[in-house]
Amino acid sequence: MKKRILSGLALLASVCVLAGCGTGDETNGELKSMAVDKYVTLGDYGSLSVAVPSAKVDPDQCEQLLYAVYLSNITEENGGITDRPVAEGDTVIIDYEGKRDGVAFQGGTASGAELTIGSGGFIEGFEAGLVGVTPGETVELDLTFPEGYRNAELAGQPVTFTVTVHYICPAADNMEDSVVAALEIPEVETVEALRQFVYDYLMESAVENYQYMLRNAVMEQLINSSQIEELPETFVDSYKHMFIESVTNMAAANGMDAETFSNSNFGMSSEDYARVSAQVQARQEILLQAIANREGLNVEDEELEEKLAEYAEEMNVTVEEMLETFSRDEYRNYFMSEKVMDFLLERANVTEE
Repeated sequence: MKKRILSGLALLASVCVLAGCGTGDETNGELKSMAVDKYVTLGDYGSLSVAVPSAKVDPDQCEQLLYAVYLSNITEENGGITDRPVAEGDTVIIDYEGKRDGVAFQGGTASGAELTIGSGGFIEGFEAGLVGVTPGETVELDLTFPEGYRNAELAGQPVTFTVTVHYICPAADNMEDSVVAALEIPEVETVEALRQFVYDYLMESAVENYQYMLRNAVMEQLINSSQIEELPETFVDSYKHMFIESVTNMAAANGMDAETFSNSNFGMSSEDYARVSAQVQARQEILLQAIANREGLNVEDEELEEKLAEYAEEMNVTVEEMLETFSRDEYRNYFMSEKVMDFLLERANVTEE
């Protein structure tokens, strides 16, 4: 729920040229009652023209994902090939341990590693040494690291790899229904059913991306056709906590702190990210509020409470829990923005590229 609301509150935060800050004491909590016409001159928003790529699935991407999902469930007992020797081009699952002078060296040991024979992923002789090995067998490979190897301690050194081949992965054109059934995906028990499942997943993602780009394009056209004066500093700053929350959550999801994540992904501190994003968000919402006022699309108290209750029930939380991060007025602004965007999208002239 928080992710859904937050993404809405941060609606299309990369599409407009930023304005400087002004003076005043308004905040986003007062957006509905602000004299927005003081800051906004609306252009012709009734039939905005935009062009966006159509939502479609790349057949090759679908087949690649299908095969990846299939392989994720392959084991020695379930679909793995164990009744013939390894051949050039096979993908095998192996355990290996490398030793120099009888001592294991760092980075030379792995379990359940995937290796395609002939890919050149290991030093010369490693992959060739597995050709002809039958799954279940263990072999020792006496090899030498190349002189220019990146690890200077191993460069030019003789080593011994002990390798156990567990099984050979089936090729993409040799997938079996029994393996798919073991995935235990509801109503997916055959390769064809899994292919449709993967296609539907990719199409859903494509549609979501299409909707995002469409909304982005409409907002950009709205901004380009309108004029926005310098906004009150307090109004802009009142959006900052949304983006502090956003970057903190994104960082945590990636196992990082907010500063590291923000600098790595946005090239700026989390404070600067929040400030810049707040400026963008303030401009967008004041535009949408101006349209809401003109078209009668505001969210009144009764509708706000109904929507809060609906969302709370959908996500199995209480309204009070929803209000721990964002205020009622911030939710009101979000729901208003959604109504106005729907209004604009219904009337937009859309060309699919």
